[in-house]
Amino acid sequence: MIDYPRRDKDGWYRWVPSWKLVSGLCIAFFGTMVAAAGLAYAMVKVPVVSETATAQNNVYYWADGSQMVATGGERNRQSVNLAQIPKDMRNAVISQENKTFYSDSGIDPKGIARAVLNMAKGGDTQGGSTITQQYVKNAMLNDQSQTISRKVKEIFVSIKVGAEVKKDKILEGYLNSAYYGRGAYGIQAASRAYFNVDAVDLNAGQCAFLSAMLKGATYYDPAGATSIDAAATPKANSERARRQMQDTLDKMVDYGHLSQEERAKYTDLPKWENPRSNTQLGGQIGYLVDLAKASVIKTGKVTQKQLEQGGYSIYTTFEKKKVDELEAAVNKVYKKNIDPEKRPKTDTHVQFGGASVDPETGAIKAIYGGQDATKHFTNNADVTGAQVGSTFKPFVLAAAMKWGVRDPKGAEVQPLEERTIVSPKSLYSGQNNLKINNYDGSVWQNEKGEQWRQENDGKESVGEAPDYKIDLRVAMRESVNSAFVQLGMDVGLDKVKEAAIDAGLLEGSLAGSGYPSFSIGVSDPSAIRMAGTYATFAESGKQRDPYSVTKVTNKDGTVYTHTVKTKQAFTAKVADNVTDVLKTVVEEGTGTNAQLPGREVAGKTGTTDGNKSAWFVGYTPQLSTAISMFRYPDDETIKNRTFLEMYGTGGEEEIHGASFPSHIWRDYMEDALKDTKPEKFPKPEPIGEVINDAPPPSPTPSPSKTEKEEEETSPSPTPSPSHSAITPSPSASDTCDVFDWNCEGGQENGGHENAGNEIGGPEGSPSPSISPSGSGEEDDSRGNQNGGGFIAGPNG
Repeated sequence: MIDYPRRDKDGWYRWVPSWKLVSGLCIAFFGTMVAAAGLAYAMVKVPVVSETATAQNNVYYWADGSQMVATGGERNRQSVNLAQIPKDMRNAVISQENKTFYSDSGIDPKGIARAVLNMAKGGDTQGGSTITQQYVKNAMLNDQSQTISRKVKEIFVSIKVGAEVKKDKILEGYLNSAYYGRGAYGIQAASRAYFNVDAVDLNAGQCAFLSAMLKGATYYDPAGATSIDAAATPKANSERARRQMQDTLDKMVDYGHLSQEERAKYTDLPKWENPRSNTQLGGQIGYLVDLAKASVIKTGKVTQKQLEQGGYSIYTTFEKKKVDELEAAVNKVYKKNIDPEKRPKTDTHVQFGGASVDPETGAIKAIYGGQDATKHFTNNADVTGAQVGSTFKPFVLAAAMKWGVRDPKGAEVQPLEERTIVSPKSLYSGQNNLKINNYDGSVWQNEKGEQWRQENDGKESVGEAPDYKIDLRVAMRESVNSAFVQLGMDVGLDKVKEAAIDAGLLEGSLAGSGYPSFSIGVSDPSAIRMAGTYATFAESGKQRDPYSVTKVTNKDGTVYTHTVKTKQAFTAKVADNVTDVLKTVVEEGTGTNAQLPGREVAGKTGTTDGNKSAWFVGYTPQLSTAISMFRYPDDETIKNRTFLEMYGTGGEEEIHGASFPSHIWRDYMEDALKDTKPEKFPKPEPIGEVINDAPPPSPTPSPSKTEKEEEETSPSPTPSPSHSAITPSPSASDTCDVFDWNCEGGQENGGHENAGNEIGGPEGSPSPSISPSGSGEEDDSRGNQNGGGFIAGPNG
């Protein structure tokens, strides 16, 4: 029946098929394809959304295996008739996603080809689908695999739905099954989740807003989702949602669905609701769930949509006892000191954040995200934008001990063998208003030719005139800005940045390293990451990323198991020496309020310029904890929100890391470690060489006209006893501790942390930054990066 090779031909002609054979094969092939397509079309059925588009709870467990909360299915989809869905909502979706919806066949061949090509390349299959295809996809929740066979099945189902189901019914089904974020499936649930109104009452602006959520609430929900992606900040999401909403409204006008007069009413985002309404997520639970949920999604084993559909058991690292103790420590300080009614100008919008990490594993044991997750939904333990100030200085010291300072006579980029490893005994100038040099001795200047002068806390010089030499241990103990800014320049700010990243900070949280202020904490990492990086020092240089989920399971078994990964960020010699220096801060420096009787503690205070944030980060061998404090308005409707100053907050002249943050840290750690045996830090091996043992006098600023006049009429000043020399701090048995606010003896200013300080005050009272022109305008510490001149920068 098939004459091939052809018997009546010779040579190569035998292998050329006849036109009959070609025609027959083509007919057979296309006939088979048509038959297969017909069979496939007959076998698929129109899906019933109500039978498949449901959500189950996810169950979250504490570290001890007890149940924390079951959540996820409490806001399930609720179907409404098309008549209850505003025409504006229907038109918004059609205008933005599928303007030919009422005339097309239900599929987009170009979009399908693009999706298949993307899938073949290993990319996303989304994009280019019609509303009909998206409706089918939403209805096929029992099969969400990204495979060609599933895509082919989806195409046939879409064709059948397009042929057999009325367009209005398809649109109704799509709007009732689509996921809008916040656990809301369907337009009615979304209306309640974002605006607390029924779908029928939505206006055109709200409809355009909700259509934007269909693109992916992670990046469009104005509440933000930084726990999932640092780029999904409330500000960035709000801007994306606003642009998308305005684009949708414009298209509705272009396609004749909305009048220009009505469109003009909606120029900004509509007022939206707090994303948490489930009372089970009150207190700290909501923050814990958000953190764990984000961790699961980041594993790549479970998508956000799959997690929202539920059915997972999520085992966390959180210890209920420690979470309760951290919350109690914050509440104790807040209730005792913060009074918005009594001091509305200084005590409103006060917020705290905290995180506690196990150095041995990186497990997050506790966090404090805010007063209540159902009322304040930004997790303060995560990224907040609060700069860390002088808690960044240990990374400068670690960099100096790891890579060393550069040879002043060498090239800008020098191999390690040409550098000099730094000892904690190295000497640097503690002079206030210090002119900062490049490593080669030339004066640092910005792109405008402006010099950098570094202020210390309270404009105090620390050390003995004329050069005010102090060693790095004293510089850390008293949080002397000038010494660490110059040290950072000598090491290289690129190496300081590298040390911070090696310790565990995320590069995206670090400010630009092109300005000297980088060394004194203009960056804004999270409390979780700060606790994790200090844990690296506690573990003798072993770095482990903080994590919150140990295991995820579902009905089919284990989906994910966490594996602790360790890398040696610093040698034990480097890390243990950093710890030894940070012990001094707590024993006799700015961090004495964090002392734990019978335990060794290392830590660092931090306060930023403008008194806009304060930190204490400290650790014992068993636990590392970071506490932050700042003022930031909770009201998302306030445009251009910014961090507020804390002068006068809590009745204090200024807020420092040595005040409320260190008190919270101490109260929490006392309880958290109550049942553990005290451990000692490793004894550090000697490291490095003493730099600047006999340096030339540190450069001093040129005196102003007034200063010259004073010098001409007055003898050379003699340094005051309180700042002329570095002397051992007296023990608690000799006199009142300078940081003991309850001490009755010898302190002025009501026991404020600056009172009675023997050497230049503690971590730093912020003072205005003075511009190169001498205008005296105040600026925050991040702004200081953009110019030279007389710079205060973050303090203490």
